Amino acid sequence: MFSNVADQIRLGELIRSGHLVSPRTFVIDVGTREALGGVRRLAEDYDMNAVATIMNTSPVNAAVVRHWQARALGRKTIAFGATVAHAQAVCHAFLAEGISAAVVHGELSEAERKATLAEFETGDLTVIVNVAVLTEGYDYTPTACIILLRPSSYKSTLIQMIGRGLRVVDPAEHPGVIKTDCVVLDFGTASLVHGSLEQEVDLDGFAGDGEAPTKECPSCAAQLPMASRECPLCGHAFQQAAADEKVVLDDFVMTEIDLLKRSNFSWCDLFGDDCALLAAGFKAWAGVFFLEGRWYAVGGFERSPVRLLGVGERTVCLAQANDWLNEQESDDAAHKSRRWLNELPTPGQLRYLPPEARADFGLTRYQASALLTFKFNKHAIQRVVHAANQSYLEAA
Repeated sequence: MFSNVADQIRLGELIRSGHLVSPRTFVIDVGTREALGGVRRLAEDYDMNAVATIMNTSPVNAAVVRHWQARALGRKTIAFGATVAHAQAVCHAFLAEGISAAVVHGELSEAERKATLAEFETGDLTVIVNVAVLTEGYDYTPTACIILLRPSSYKSTLIQMIGRGLRVVDPAEHPGVIKTDCVVLDFGTASLVHGSLEQEVDLDGFAGDGEAPTKECPSCAAQLPMASRECPLCGHAFQQAAADEKVVLDDFVMTEIDLLKRSNFSWCDLFGDDCALLAAGFKAWAGVFFLEGRWYAVGGFERSPVRLLGVGERTVCLAQANDWLNEQESDDAAHKSRRWLNELPTPGQLRYLPPEARADFGLTRYQASALLTFKFNKHAIQRVVHAANQSYLEAA
């Protein structure tokens, strides 16, 4: 038993800082919710045969496809089924609508599974329905939709399943692929039982008076924290209050934080309209630029070609640009930029700046450096951003 917590990081923090995309979660009742609520829990998970009996009907499978077409048409999708027969039936429902789909499960040979996943990643396969094989350890970042067709005993399992669709896309690895969020379609009860993706436990320390409240496990008599939902010793699950079970989640809303204030580097608003931000170190620079509804992260390093770092939402691009600077520069570069914040531009800088910048008596040396970095790399930045934008338009 530990008396303190060293550190923690939550999904919400990773999403707000741009290291994961935001989930858009829709809890959909196709007439099975009440029946699913009565499925019993076995040693490790719910009785998946009973789940399949409820979920694996032609009307339900057809409704799953309809809702997917309405909210996630064309997105690379991973669906989680209850049993192999259930997964195959869902796959056939997609195929019947002309949507390329396939199934992977533990009974397939390794070669068959690899071939199916390769078709999903490099071919025309849009939907892959799996049974307990892609829950963790599988990482194909363009995945932008998760379909939950089964309940989940553990919140960690729910997080793992949804996590398959939260990875940020690297444009160098997947040129032309734009991903700003992940649609989660929950046809079971996982989101209702476990709530949002944020962990319930808060490990931040606080001062309190008296002994922490506890309760006794009725199965093994262990003394547990009052908020425990499951005994870690024997696995006994405590019944949740009825009020918790009535919470219906239509969407998860994440609040954006100001990544600029958390960065080691100083970011300059180049033109005062918040559409072009740039930061520089000794050898590297990075910027984020807004064009036609999307943000583009771009970076440069000494004499290397300017490269695209990311495309998507502002926070995602800022995180990728900031990561680029942290990878290329040392702490000294950030300290150097701090020292420059309030110093006047040098005569050499003023010589190369445009007239309107030279007339700005509030301009600092660091801002002048950022403006000159943009000036000298402007055409390369425009070429990279416009090429990425064109790739997006062609893909759309």
